[in-house]
Parts: sequence; C-alpha cells; structure tokens
Amino acid sequence: MTSRRTVVAGLATTALTATTGCIGFLTGQEALTFAAEPAAVEASAAENAGYSSDGPRTESVERSFTVAGQERQVVAENEINTYEKSLDLGFFEAKLGVFTVISTPAVEIAGQTLNPIGDYSNQQLVNLVQSQYEGLSDVREVSTQTITAQGTQTEVTKYAAKATVSGQQVDVYIHVTKYRDGEDFIVAVGVYPQQLGGEEENVLSMMRAIQHPV
Repeated sequence: MTSRRTVVAGLATTALTATTGCIGFLTGQEALTFAAEPAAVEASAAENAGYSSDGPRTESVERSFTVAGQERQVVAENEINTYEKSLDLGFFEAKLGVFTVISTPAVEIAGQTLNPIGDYSNQQLVNLVQSQYEGLSDVREVSTQTITAQGTQTEVTKYAAKATVSGQQVDVYIHVTKYRDGEDFIVAVGVYPQQLGGEEENVLSMMRAIQHPV
C-alpha cells in the first residue's frame, strides 16, 4: 500500500513542477505546454462499423498570447485518431469512409480559456476542415440532431459537400460535433459518400462510442 507520505511527496513534486513551468512562462523564458489526453472510439464499435485506425498521433501547435500586457508562447499538444473504411462505389473502390476524433487542450490560464476551438460552432469547424483539405467544396448544411457522447449531450451537424478522390468527384456527407470532457475539447468528424446512406448510422454510433482518455 502506498504510504500517505509518499502521496504527499508526489503531490508536492507535481505542484513544484507546475509552478516552475508557470514562472518560466510568465517571465517569458519558456513556452507553457498543454497536452491533451488521447481520445479514441471504443474498439468493438469501430470494428462493427467496419473502420480501422493505424493508431493515434500527436500534433503540436504553438501560438502567441498576450498575458498581463506581454506576449507569451503557448504550445498545445493535440491528439488525433483517424479511422478509415474502404467503400465500393461501383466505378472505383477507395478509403472513402473517414472518421477522425481529436482531443485538444482547453489551455486555461488565469481562468481564461485560450483555445479558440472552445468557441467554434460546427459551421466554423466544417469551414476549418474545408480549408485544410484540397478537393472539398460546395459545403452546405443539411440537418442537425443531438446525441449523447460520454454522458454529454452534443449537437451533430450534417453537411453535404463535393470531394475529389483519386481524380473522381464524389458527393459526400460530413458529420461534425464538439464537446468538452475534463480539460480537453473533443472534436469528431465523419465523412462518407452520399450514395451509401447507411453509413450515417455507423458514423453516429462511433461518435457515441468515443472514449476519453484512453
């Protein structure tokens, strides 16, 4: 059994490390780093939907913020888990089903949440997706519904769009949702061809099966 003294010593060490980091940040000597806990889809839910992942990856983003009138650097370590599914449209087959779950730290300093994702609407999120991927165009909202993920009610917005895959233009649906769990924001995006309407329930089932942290 861990002794009470060991627990107290561990807490003291953690507090000292955190304080040291904040002092370095406030004096401008170093960047303050926030790391998200990884998120994933429960394994059986992904398997039942026919999706597979090659494992999570970490992407770091560095931003400047003004704190107490002075510019400081913040590093946010985001965790990204992408699942793919090969789909046959008759004229060609490719990994057209894509589901991505992202956990990104809230980045709270002095009670202020600095991560802009916290204020993003689903429309802003899908605009961000469109800006990051070439060949995605004509994005327009179709419908909205509410689901429960990790015990939290979250709004899922469905968009219609056109995507270019392997030189072929494909009409697709995009589902986007976002919610907060603990110290992180969770963003989930699912994309699939419109002619495979049954894929919508697979995407929604994976959203409902998100786990964080894993």
